Amino acid sequence: MVKIWKLGLVSYDTAFKIQQALAKRHFNAMRNGYNINNDTLLLVEHKPVYTVGIRDETPEKEILRLRSLGAEFRKTNRGGLITFHGPGQLVVYPIINLKNYKTSVKWYVKSLEETVIQLCEELGLEASRSPYTGVWIGDNKVAAIGIHASRYVTTHGISLNCDNDLSWFNHIEPCGIEDKGVTSLSQETGMTFTPDQVTPMLLNNFEKVFNCSLEDIDPDVQEEILNGVYNKLMLESVEN
Repeated sequence: MVKIWKLGLVSYDTAFKIQQALAKRHFNAMRNGYNINNDTLLLVEHKPVYTVGIRDETPEKEILRLRSLGAEFRKTNRGGLITFHGPGQLVVYPIINLKNYKTSVKWYVKSLEETVIQLCEELGLEASRSPYTGVWIGDNKVAAIGIHASRYVTTHGISLNCDNDLSWFNHIEPCGIEDKGVTSLSQETGMTFTPDQVTPMLLNNFEKVFNCSLEDIDPDVQEEILNGVYNKLMLESVEN
């Protein structure tokens, strides 16, 4: 059983702290021997932000340039290089324990890719993998994947271009890959597909690929986590 939490449009910082709080619930349960399933699927859209992975060496001058465009810039602990998140893009963060599925990060990444590939098939699009991580339609990436796993608990995940403004990608080399482009479900189909429209399809394919059941997260758990996250954000704001 995997819990669904639809956050809507939030800042990257808020979503990241929620991921950390959910991962901590996993670690606490394992440390204390609790037989509790904390697997959760976060569904969000982000305010404009460029993010980079653990191998990034973006110079300060470049960071300032990207911020001057009106986006935030965040360094993260995921794999992969630079990418963009913004409104109209469905971002999916599975905070799950791979011991409930298969203890293989390679299998996990391929399963995330397969979830998007099957979704694309529903829309009549031929999507595929490539030597690069992610999901591609021809030479254009429709979904980026970057993850982090600690003690088999995953954070980060998928960013699927639905009807977002792709011009933000013109200012970077997405995922550090030269001579490749980006695309969206709306651009490929010629029809508008918003994150809200795509979400049910993604959830259905996630259920099939991961052989799990989905249900909404307990509101009490939401409230507990959000209170802790907002308190941390307020404290950081005061300290800065």
